[in-house]
Amino acid sequence: MNLSLPGLAIRPAQATDVKAIFDMIHALAVFEKLDHQMVANPDMLHESLFGAHPACEALVGTEHGVAVTFALFFHNFSTFLCQKGLYLEDLYVCPQARGKGYGKQMLAALAQLARQRQCGRFEWSVLDWNHNAINFYTSVGADVMPDWRICRVTGAALTRLAGAPSGNA
Repeated sequence: MNLSLPGLAIRPAQATDVKAIFDMIHALAVFEKLDHQMVANPDMLHESLFGAHPACEALVGTEHGVAVTFALFFHNFSTFLCQKGLYLEDLYVCPQARGKGYGKQMLAALAQLARQRQCGRFEWSVLDWNHNAINFYTSVGADVMPDWRICRVTGAALTRLAGAPSGNA
């Protein structure tokens, strides 16, 4: 996939994009006030995107050859549809590139990719305080699922759960 849109060229990430993507991930963490939770580094990101067993993929949007947006995604699965889906983990547009429609173009590129890959769903999460993002996502046709909450187990809780005896559900 290599989409050339007015002002923005969207393409699959390459290994040479890792530093730019990592810098945007850090900027996103700062914006979300979650940078204190960030343990990722460029080597980890490189392994996740381009290692022997990639965990995710990314699209990069460039303006005049400079990366100004990225979308990191992976496949999930819907048991009800019995189809894979495309899950957008993060989408970020650099402040200097905002207001040009690049976020919408990135979402459209991901939707095209989801259709090409015969995905039954394209989904992502949004922080409940990020009203600008929520308004943007609903404007492109996304449903914000009010009855669903994300459950997460990390760190010591993950270790404890992994050590729980099986067979007692």
